[in-house]
Amino acid sequence: MDSLSQAVLGASVGGAVLARPLGRRALLGGALLGTLPDLDVLIDYGDAVANFTEHRGFSHSLLVLLPVSLLLAWLLQRWRPAISLWRWWAFTGLCLLTHPLLDAFTTYGTRLFWPLGDPVAISSVFIIDPLYTLPLLVAVIVALARPPAMTALATGLTLSSLYLFWSLVAQQWMTQRVMPTLAQRGLSEAPRLVQPMPFSTLLWRVTVLGEQQRLEIVTGVLDNGDALTVETFPRSPQDYAEAMQVPAGRKLAWFTRGFMDVEAGPDQLLATDIRLGVPGLHPFQFVLAEQEDGAWKALPSHKLPRPMANPQAWPALLDRTLARQPILCLTTLEALPAGSPCPSVMP
Repeated sequence: MDSLSQAVLGASVGGAVLARPLGRRALLGGALLGTLPDLDVLIDYGDAVANFTEHRGFSHSLLVLLPVSLLLAWLLQRWRPAISLWRWWAFTGLCLLTHPLLDAFTTYGTRLFWPLGDPVAISSVFIIDPLYTLPLLVAVIVALARPPAMTALATGLTLSSLYLFWSLVAQQWMTQRVMPTLAQRGLSEAPRLVQPMPFSTLLWRVTVLGEQQRLEIVTGVLDNGDALTVETFPRSPQDYAEAMQVPAGRKLAWFTRGFMDVEAGPDQLLATDIRLGVPGLHPFQFVLAEQEDGAWKALPSHKLPRPMANPQAWPALLDRTLARQPILCLTTLEALPAGSPCPSVMP
């Protein structure tokens, strides 16, 4: 999640545990601990793909944060021995551990059990969601103004937690809505990703990987039962296989669970994380290799500049989120009336 969400979550948790003895310092300390795991962005792992895939690694691991939180609790208990070690550990542990647990609800991926296992990505919340953050922000403001404000903090944490639960319900709801369409196309068992569009859990994007094409479906909680619009994009198994010959390509495929697009051009091997962003506006695109003597030569990967969205796309996204228009074409980011075709739609 974004830094503000992590800060107000840490502040709310810290205040709920220690606001009575420490007042505002508990909120400020909680906010600091709540953002601490993201300092791993300052580490250079060698190239762009490594930096991308190692973020939310060791610094987000429960296996690392648990002993770190105990060490911090021991140090803080020496500073304020009147507060028990166990209470200090509740403070440091909850503030640190809630950070990666919240991140796991997003699509990016979080190594909760680093160095073991794969990234965990529940994908039920967008990385910035005001409906999640606002209750915590209001609670923290109240607690800073009139500490300890335990009722406000408890209310903010309860509402934000209920919102996460709602996101899981909505995700399953949207999954069931698209399954008949996928069954008609023989893709019921195909890899799929169901995630919210930006800034709320009202509008959802479903990405499905077929053998030769990728399907994209946008559907929303407020939709009234209109037929689903399916956009299709070419997918080259041959280009994907080319990327698997390059270490950075294999790493990226593991991290994205295969939800990446590969373009083997005449000079460069380009890979795109298709989970994040929308077609044409994916923020994470990498050059993996260059053509040399008829073969791909791996090089230190580098990230291409982030494409800029057309400002007119935001009103279209709002119209589709609120179901003012029943169709959102991902290729053009236009909201259209029922029956309108999207440029990439294929029978």
